[in-house]
Amino acid sequence: MKTGFARDLPFGASLLPTGATRFRFWAPAEKNVSLVIDGASPVPMKAADGGWFETEAVCGTGTSYRYRLDNGVSVPDPASRAQADDVHDPSLVVDPHTYEWRHPGWRGRPWHETVLYELHAGAFGGFAGVQAALPVLVDLGITAVELMPINDFPGRRNWGYDGVLPFAPDRSYGTPDELKALVDAAHGLGLMMFLDVVYNHFGPDGNYLSAYAPAFFRDDIATPWGAAIDFRRPEVRRYFTENALYWVHEYRFDGLRFDAVHAISEADWLDEMAAEVRGSVEPGRHVHLVLEHDGNVADHLRRDFDAQWNDDAHHVLHAMLTGECDGYYADYADLPAQRLARALSEGFVYQGDPSAYRKGEPRGTPSNDLRPTSFVLFLQNHDQIGNRPFGDRMTSQVDPERLEAAIALQLLCPHVPMIFMGEELATTSPFLYFTDHTGDLANAVREGRRREFAGFKGFAPGEGTSSIPDPNEPGTFDQSRIIPDADRGPARQRLYHTLLAIRREWLTPRLVGAKSLGASAVEPATVVARWQLGDGATLVLVSNLGSEPARIEGVEGNLLYESRLGSADSVRSGRIPGATTVALMVPAS
Repeated sequence: MKTGFARDLPFGASLLPTGATRFRFWAPAEKNVSLVIDGASPVPMKAADGGWFETEAVCGTGTSYRYRLDNGVSVPDPASRAQADDVHDPSLVVDPHTYEWRHPGWRGRPWHETVLYELHAGAFGGFAGVQAALPVLVDLGITAVELMPINDFPGRRNWGYDGVLPFAPDRSYGTPDELKALVDAAHGLGLMMFLDVVYNHFGPDGNYLSAYAPAFFRDDIATPWGAAIDFRRPEVRRYFTENALYWVHEYRFDGLRFDAVHAISEADWLDEMAAEVRGSVEPGRHVHLVLEHDGNVADHLRRDFDAQWNDDAHHVLHAMLTGECDGYYADYADLPAQRLARALSEGFVYQGDPSAYRKGEPRGTPSNDLRPTSFVLFLQNHDQIGNRPFGDRMTSQVDPERLEAAIALQLLCPHVPMIFMGEELATTSPFLYFTDHTGDLANAVREGRRREFAGFKGFAPGEGTSSIPDPNEPGTFDQSRIIPDADRGPARQRLYHTLLAIRREWLTPRLVGAKSLGASAVEPATVVARWQLGDGATLVLVSNLGSEPARIEGVEGNLLYESRLGSADSVRSGRIPGATTVALMVPAS
């Protein structure tokens, strides 16, 4: 018996019980649209209210089709479930019921159990390569794998944020059924699967929407990636809401991460969409929704979103560990220990405070009432590595002992931790910005990348903008594959395994109902943070991310972890060595 799941989309190509396929296409700028099926004569589509065109055709799974506009140009379906080849090529009719799920009864895991591992499917060799890696991640202590965007992009390689067909998995990674097999295999291992989705822009090549639906975009607002998408329009809102529902139901993803939602002008759509997703999920199933939001708008986290990536916490940790103060790191370079203490105890560092980087404009809203698990804590991610000119990681920037103290702080903090692929192997492989554009666009991307870093102060002697890797060179992508560090990799992997085992045994069962008891800064690089856990016990983290020892008030508690042998005794006596994190637990009285 088939156990396939499907989302009945109100647009695109939908198989009917009669053996025919219904096609529905929004093209408000067109007077006439025809359905073009490979090997058949064009079929005029019937115009309906609101700019819609509809028809039915006797065809089935695997049929190649496009829509022909008034000017004779044929375009792919913006709701394509799969492409015959690339973004400029025909779309395919897909039967979403064909995959036979082996674990249809999977209901996910509660949010507080989440330990995220962000990865790029292409760097693992596609969906099958990711699937092969899952047992190792489970053994490490990972509970959720987050795929960077996998929707169709131009060419055979892309770092993920140039997609143009939100419903179609890119063929270079695998077929729709191979993606479902990956999700299914993860569920069989007790792993959740998350997907990063991009609703704030389309990539620069292969997006035909402006040709037949210019109303999809605004002409009065721009984003860093081009014209803003017009979320005032009901058709646009429906398109992206359906996409979220599609991944959650048809592919059984356990969670979605919403990219850079501060670039979505109509913030009410976020809460509207999240509420609809919540209302659509069957009873007892756990589905999680996570934001990236540069504006730090905490209200979303009081509604239907579980958490937000805490860029503030990353930035202050990065500034403390590397000493960098360029760009937005300037907002964190002064008083770093105080800012880290606020991130640990309250979530956001900027809660309406003026930002010097933003020329004094206030940023953020109060977040100190939110639970610790409302914040995703990371030391690195795709953005913070890939948006560096040479894609360099902290392993090549920071003393290993200081970095390992920060890792302990991250993984033993009640915030939800996220690991970027390769961190656990101490890899020094870069994660670069890579694309597969051609012609003028390839030149523009390469030169634009070099202009972006014209003022970069971190070039080594003899380096300059011409040294920045060309995003379109195949070798740029090849360099971004993970190579474990032969010397430090095994020990680093054991460290992650140990810390995640401690988290699983001592923290996770107590995280429901946990709340901050405050954090304090001690000297420039030391913090002491406390949380009351759900059973009344108190977790104490003392972390010195500097190189020199620091004086603190003596702290008592049962030892959970010390990154330097004997450092717990030092902490109890009022001193913490440099490059050290100590975790203590005070039982409930």
